[in-house]
Amino acid sequence: MTEEISASQLPQFAANALRALAMDAVQKANSGHPGQPMGMADAASVVWNKFLKHNPSDPKWFDRDRFVLSGGHGSMLLYGLLHLSGYDLPMKELENFRQLNSKTPGHPEYGHTVGVEVTTGPLGQGVCNAVGFALAERMMAARFNKPGHEMISHYTYVLAGDGDMQEGISHEAGAMAGHLGLGRLIVLWDDNGITIDGHTDLSTSEDVLARFASYGWHTLSVDGHDQKALEEAIKKAQAETGKPTLIGCKTVIGYGAPTRAGTHKAHGEPLGEEEIKGARQKLGWSWPPFQVPAPVLDFWRQAKDRGQQANKAWADKLAAYQKAFPAEGAELARIARGEDPKDWKAGLDKLRDSWLKEPPTLATRASSGKVLEALVHNHPDMVGGSADLTPSNNTHPGKVEDVNKKNNYAGRYIRYGIREHGMGSVMNGLALHGGVVPYGGTFLVFSDYARPAVRLSALMGLRVVYVFTHDSIGVGEDGPTHQPVEHYAALRAIPNLAVFRPADALETLESWETAVTMTDTPSALLLTRQNLPPLPRLGKDGAAKGGYVVSEPPNGLPLKAVVMATGSEVHLAVAAQAELAKENIGVRVVSLPCWKLFEDQPQSYRDQVIPPGVTARVGVEAGISLGWDRYIGLKGRMVCMKGFGASAPGGKLFEHFGITAKAVVAAVKEQV
Repeated sequence: MTEEISASQLPQFAANALRALAMDAVQKANSGHPGQPMGMADAASVVWNKFLKHNPSDPKWFDRDRFVLSGGHGSMLLYGLLHLSGYDLPMKELENFRQLNSKTPGHPEYGHTVGVEVTTGPLGQGVCNAVGFALAERMMAARFNKPGHEMISHYTYVLAGDGDMQEGISHEAGAMAGHLGLGRLIVLWDDNGITIDGHTDLSTSEDVLARFASYGWHTLSVDGHDQKALEEAIKKAQAETGKPTLIGCKTVIGYGAPTRAGTHKAHGEPLGEEEIKGARQKLGWSWPPFQVPAPVLDFWRQAKDRGQQANKAWADKLAAYQKAFPAEGAELARIARGEDPKDWKAGLDKLRDSWLKEPPTLATRASSGKVLEALVHNHPDMVGGSADLTPSNNTHPGKVEDVNKKNNYAGRYIRYGIREHGMGSVMNGLALHGGVVPYGGTFLVFSDYARPAVRLSALMGLRVVYVFTHDSIGVGEDGPTHQPVEHYAALRAIPNLAVFRPADALETLESWETAVTMTDTPSALLLTRQNLPPLPRLGKDGAAKGGYVVSEPPNGLPLKAVVMATGSEVHLAVAAQAELAKENIGVRVVSLPCWKLFEDQPQSYRDQVIPPGVTARVGVEAGISLGWDRYIGLKGRMVCMKGFGASAPGGKLFEHFGITAKAVVAAVKEQV
């Protein structure tokens, strides 16, 4: 049949190749979602063959367009696009779909499969990540573009489904993108009216396009199987430079399947051999599974030539830019290489010297604010924000402008609004885009609202810093709704998340420095509202190792017990140490600001800090005890919260709940 494919037929056969690969891979795996790839094959083919600026030979070049498959369950659509376009994803990987160690996992995974820009699966997240991509593009353009030298000029394309539109994060992302006027963000919505349970009218009756129009979006509606109409719609979207665009693509889920098309049966299960046979007949696709005819493959592989030409043109532009603007050119080249500025620690070093000479008494949220002042002005890639708690989070360094469309995105501070989940996901998009090191703040108790995005930060290994203030019952009068007690444990439970709870100003500085140094691990800084005095220090850089000895037994007393604590409670341990010394009981005080980093240290170092032979141990933390058994052992004691807090001044609450130096003394004496 190869000779029967005419040039005019190639665009349709290109889309049908995506459909066939999706059907075949899901069937072979006996697992997966064929409906979305079959329904959105036309839209995806138009985007990738007519518009997407990308280079399969150099997938990471900086000014490429970004493509996000927000409905990650339809991953075979993306894998088909990558394979057909010439990325290093051979057919054998598509045949190994959803199998152990394949490059084609059930949902797309950033860093695992070449060409995958972001891990998607939890619905709505991809749309919000794309807002981060689009915002980063505008910020980089404001930073580097000069008259006659447009170095940053790319689009972010998103394929999203009904599930993405229904998840609450899409509301947060949509409102934010509309407010910011992100005109280079183009979302193609798979408007097929079907979810797992059945037709969408079972659970929703909203007008999605009207909703996004109310956010300030440009909205269009087209037949999602009419490639010419799709092409015209995308051209209109590109022409609207002041608003993001949502294109409602009226599609049929499982397009081409003779009995399952348009039904929820096409969504999340293999079609079956007979249904696939019928679909092949209906689509005019007579080739065996996992075979693509040469003319169709050649049509797709033109992307490699186009991409190489676009990439080379940008490299030539960069060379000219570097000659015309040497300083900016060097910075852009640095960013394109993924490197930090060489002198980014200069401000921190100066602040550290000052604090070592005159240790301040500050709330760690205030210490964090001063660290940011020293850090941000020496690290131009750092971009901050807050979920409408800027004065409380201390996240706004002086002389840093807001990011908005009025100043053409020239600032470095983002007003996220009361959108904690959206903030976390946008920060993920910013980090993924490159050229931006994002941090954002809210109260620790509201990390619950951001948690899905925090988890994905960790899963993708992104350098994102979460600034969580008001970290304990020390919040005081706001009461238990605002007092985190389980949140330390909940965040520590996330793999690859570095959770820092510093105990004084210097630990806060060390925590920030370590967080920015780690390029493949996100961080969460848990910071106090109440003032904390400086700790006695036997060394430096304790936070970088996650745990260290704060003070040894005074007066040469033999070591009888180890008291371990984090954050504001380290000071209770120091006070208890002094009281116990009066009774000739020698206690070592250990600060454990970051459990993850402490666990990463060699066993020999951990044994030096917490000697295995000393079994009398006390853990002190104004949260629940979950997880502390690894340090205190079966016989140790905890001074901690047993439940929720209460409304009263913070100092009184520590007394009320028994989180005191006196309680620490009693816990030690019970064991020695």
